[in-house]
Amino acid sequence: MTKWKEYRLADVTTFIGDGLHGTPQYDSQGEYFFINGNNLINGKIQIKSDTKRVNREEAQKYQKPLSDNTILLSINGTIGNLALYNNEKCMLGKSACYINVSKDNSKVYFYYVFLNRDFQSFIIENATGTTIPNVPLKGLREYTILLPPLPEQKAIAAVLSSLDDKIDLLHRQNATLEKLAETLFRQWFIEEAKEEWEEKPLSYFGNIICGKTPPKSVKEYFDGNIPFIKIPDMHNKTFVFDTEDSLTEYGLKYQENKTLPPKSISVSCIATVGLVTMNAFISQTNQQINSIIPFNDIYRYFLYLSMKNLYDELHAMASGGTATLNLNTSNFSSIKLNLPSVQYLSDFHNVADTLFTKIFKNQTQIRTLTQLRDTLLPKLMSGEVRVKVEE
Repeated sequence: MTKWKEYRLADVTTFIGDGLHGTPQYDSQGEYFFINGNNLINGKIQIKSDTKRVNREEAQKYQKPLSDNTILLSINGTIGNLALYNNEKCMLGKSACYINVSKDNSKVYFYYVFLNRDFQSFIIENATGTTIPNVPLKGLREYTILLPPLPEQKAIAAVLSSLDDKIDLLHRQNATLEKLAETLFRQWFIEEAKEEWEEKPLSYFGNIICGKTPPKSVKEYFDGNIPFIKIPDMHNKTFVFDTEDSLTEYGLKYQENKTLPPKSISVSCIATVGLVTMNAFISQTNQQINSIIPFNDIYRYFLYLSMKNLYDELHAMASGGTATLNLNTSNFSSIKLNLPSVQYLSDFHNVADTLFTKIFKNQTQIRTLTQLRDTLLPKLMSGEVRVKVEE
């Protein structure tokens, strides 16, 4: 098979630059979005509720040479996030770097080069700044890359893309299933609510647990197999399978009364308020999270969807006139919910359980496919595993 060649990134790209170092003139009605590194998620540009807009004139004033061969990379603050540019109407901020791959190479192959741990480690090691890390463009241009011929680049990209396409399909299916569950909840418990339903505090439906962090000084408590859930682990998750930190059995037993059985409902209550998830396995959380262990299984999805539906109320309760949002366990426990009949809750649970069981299975498959991709990625990028190319 053809031998791979080593190049500097500067030699196989046409442009490497970043966005505006400053603040543009925003326009709430503008058709262009002002994009920074935190908008680059899982290979796509993600528009968030707080993403600012600019008008066409402002966007053209600071226009960058983006093209069909552009990859976007976050280089300031959170570093290493990636997105393939697909002609979205956007304007780049300084934390979004654009890399234009030369026409005789595969943009998708380069995307996986940048996703690979070798490149991710390189940018972390070369980042400057003590409080806010920043990746210098000069260092990026000097990064060396092993390149196979274009046909092999495309073949490797196709293998990895097929896995990511399946992962993306499962994510989109889960989003649809969760929206359906939320729609059914609103229909059953809001639009068709009965006057005779009695209000009950949250503590009526389950045991309320405020999480806690074991002493960091005891190393034997950490780096085990038990998920230790913190707020960053909760974003965009229905079920939390994997966490940045974990506990040992020793750490779990240190604060056994904080242990959550699988599919407890966790709600973020400090700083970032209103994220709602369920844990896939036996877990514990830190003190920024309040959790509900349902007294009856038929309460589970009713409680999960109730908490999702109460997002604005949770924020209002947590404001308290202070800069940092904080919803304490006492106030959390006293949140009032309408109590339907046992039969009504049971009927809803049977419907919702079908949807959430499918979401759980999909997340399990996503996890397996992601692990497979992450195992294959460095082997394919180094040439340790080769893909046969049809002559």
